[in-house]
Amino acid sequence: MENKKEHTTTERDQVHITRVFDAPRELVFNAWIDPAQLLKWYAPTGCSISFPRIDVKNGGTFLSCIVIPNGKECWCTGTYREVIYPERIVHTMSVSDENGNLISAEEAGMDPEWPEETTLTITFEELDGKTKLTLHQTVSETLAKRTGAYPSWLIMFDRLTDLLK
Repeated sequence: MENKKEHTTTERDQVHITRVFDAPRELVFNAWIDPAQLLKWYAPTGCSISFPRIDVKNGGTFLSCIVIPNGKECWCTGTYREVIYPERIVHTMSVSDENGNLISAEEAGMDPEWPEETTLTITFEELDGKTKLTLHQTVSETLAKRTGAYPSWLIMFDRLTDLLK
């Protein structure tokens, strides 16, 4: 990765998704930190995900692989910057190879405009027995919609809703 791309989207132009889940905050939070639960919802319908490495704690890291229906593998790595039970999770996400080495989006066969790293912030608010989840990802919403990342979040939230029933 020789050329670092600078993306100057304002926070207002970035991905922001809010969803209310009919489940207690602790259950929703646990679905984000329990690898067994993540395997059931943290990939779009028709895709599968694996976590060769996941250590959900401040400073912990993960390596994941989503396999799409045509068999293509999409590897991702990141570091947990903040895990505050059951209120907030902040972690980075970067495109990688199967060993966790960072590669460019273009090298991975993705849109070359995708940033080298995004930060994901997920907050969990208690709402009378329900949970208001807010996701913020530091990538242009326009780019996320064009690449399928944005609609994938919506699909995964639908899958999470089903898991929490």
